[in-house]
Amino acid sequence: MMKVLVPILAFLAITDGLIRVPLMKFKSLYEQLIEEGQLKNFLMNQQLISDGSYNEPLLNYKDMSYFGQISVGTPPQSFDVHFDTGSTHLWINSVYCKSEACTMHHLFNPEESSTYHSNGEPFSVHYGTGSLTGVIGYDTVSLQGLKVTNQEIGLSIKEPGKHFARPLHEGIMGMAFKQPGGMTPIVDTMIQENLLEEPIFAFYLTNSPGHGSEVVFGGVDPTHYTGEIHWVPVTPGSHWQLVIDSFEVDHQETGWCSDGCSAIVDTGTSLLTCPPQFVDELYQKIGAQANEYGDYIVDCNNLYNLPTLTFIMNGAHLHVEPSFYTLVYHLSNGEKYCRLGIKGSHKEYRNGQPFWTLGDIFIRQFYTVFDQGNAQVGFAKVV
Repeated sequence: MMKVLVPILAFLAITDGLIRVPLMKFKSLYEQLIEEGQLKNFLMNQQLISDGSYNEPLLNYKDMSYFGQISVGTPPQSFDVHFDTGSTHLWINSVYCKSEACTMHHLFNPEESSTYHSNGEPFSVHYGTGSLTGVIGYDTVSLQGLKVTNQEIGLSIKEPGKHFARPLHEGIMGMAFKQPGGMTPIVDTMIQENLLEEPIFAFYLTNSPGHGSEVVFGGVDPTHYTGEIHWVPVTPGSHWQLVIDSFEVDHQETGWCSDGCSAIVDTGTSLLTCPPQFVDELYQKIGAQANEYGDYIVDCNNLYNLPTLTFIMNGAHLHVEPSFYTLVYHLSNGEKYCRLGIKGSHKEYRNGQPFWTLGDIFIRQFYTVFDQGNAQVGFAKVV
């Protein structure tokens, strides 16, 4: 019976212009640590590192990263990768890698793919914990119903630190604009191979662990947002960099962006990052207090009285409510632990303007459309 049912469901999914695949639900990191009685130890040592249409479902893992499955090679080998608009490289764990992180994951074996080829060109990607190095190859990459041929792929040889040893972390799929002399991002290849009806992709990120989140290629899903999409131009060839015209706290102008602020829209950054020269004042305006573990916490009974944060971009007022910029965890003793999903950016300025990162905390509030053809990002309120 199942052999008959699955093809029928697949056909029904395709007929609405989107391909949908349900994914299993995972507990958040905090929930796991609470059950194991390890929350205090974790908080003391925590480090957050940022390092037709087709639909790719995503997993929300640990309230930090969203992963989707891709397949590489012929026959296909499957990997859970981080869909990252803040980088350009597509790389996966490979059998060439002997680092600790690679011993904990499925590894791509190019010898088992009849469509793989390589000239042995090296590549490297720099992260906060060190450099990931590897070799460039070419192969077929499949994302649900979408097949991309001759895609440039990085095969890891050395992976830094323990960050990539985390469960599900079998690679990164960069989705920013191509950089001069850099690897070709997969979205560029999709466009070159005329696989998309429109040169766009869109993210819908949910706050709950597990399935429900998705990225759609070649179109948008109007069931995930309400109202109009507000478009903001981005710098072509950038990591989806735009200008914030003004920033308000509780509908009061701060003056921090009086001459404009620079920001990138980055699914690879978990939190909302604020220019470090303003972040302490922002914590004060919100009423957050630092605890002994380095978290900025707020009164869980007062969340709905916290101020709204407003980003004004290209005439649109985008309101980030406290229910989105706070992270709430239910402790085993029945109490709640509420911390801000906001931290200081790693640099004060970019292109001479105060620098923000609009990470997953921001994107969860807005259906976010990346229009590569017109060099713009669109935001609409999620439903």
